[in-house]
Amino acid sequence: MYVAPKNTDLLLSEASQENLYAKLLEQLNKDFNLANEPVDFPASTSPEELKVQLHEKIYRLIHYKFAEYLNLLYIIDVPEQQVKALDGSDILALSKEVSFLILKREWQKVWFRNKF
Repeated sequence: MYVAPKNTDLLLSEASQENLYAKLLEQLNKDFNLANEPVDFPASTSPEELKVQLHEKIYRLIHYKFAEYLNLLYIIDVPEQQVKALDGSDILALSKEVSFLILKREWQKVWFRNKF
């Protein structure tokens, strides 16, 4: 049964333990490209690098390309109510929380695809 991880570190640790970290990177690359916001997370990207790079990308999207940011959330299928529940007063904190929501949704896709 799928249980959503509580934070980014646990999520990335679980992905690595289940040997699905590379699949998670592939899914992120695929969905960002579908949203016309290409990223390149090579297989050699460490979990710590992924956290930092994803956070920076989301921060830049929120700050400079808000419409593209919303499109990305739609394509990845991040639940709207979860995004609306976040405090948007601090963009840095918001981008970190949204990065986790994105990773959580992408991990869910990879996990289900692998199990079923």
